[in-house]
Amino acid sequence: MYAIIKTGGKQYRVQQGDEFKVEKLDAKVGEKVVFDEVVAVGGDKLIVGTPFVNGYVVNAEVLEQGKGDKVVIYKYKAKKDYRRKNGHRQPFTLVKITGIGEGKAPKASAPKKETAEKKPEKKDAAPKAEKKAAPKVSASMKKDELLAVAKDMGIKLDSKATKADILAAIEAK
Repeated sequence: MYAIIKTGGKQYRVQQGDEFKVEKLDAKVGEKVVFDEVVAVGGDKLIVGTPFVNGYVVNAEVLEQGKGDKVVIYKYKAKKDYRRKNGHRQPFTLVKITGIGEGKAPKASAPKKETAEKKPEKKDAAPKAEKKAAPKVSASMKKDELLAVAKDMGIKLDSKATKADILAAIEAK
């Protein structure tokens, strides 16, 4: 059985027992990590997610935290006396796959999803009520149409008011 997981902006094809380097993870050596972004699971039958396969996780253990070989970046322009040398060592995490199978996402990520879902509901609840009460108004509408909408809403405006003033009055109410 194999799985294709997504981590660090890259995708990896993994099997149980594989050791490979991924972008640096916030985990200490010996800790267990769970990859819940499983793109596909293969074996007897291929299961492809949209975008991820629900109910499948890949368990792994952190073996090492380290830095890769030095990468040198050298910029040079001929006959212009321009030379720039730069370099860095990319950090990585060496992980070993301990299991592929059905399971739940770790408990640490579940509360984050719940709080993320609750906050927008509270914020969106009040504006939805306002949007239902007010007709759709846009800046592309003609001045006469905007004045008619304002009159229907009970807003008194002078016929010489600009479109911007009318829009501001409608949005304020």
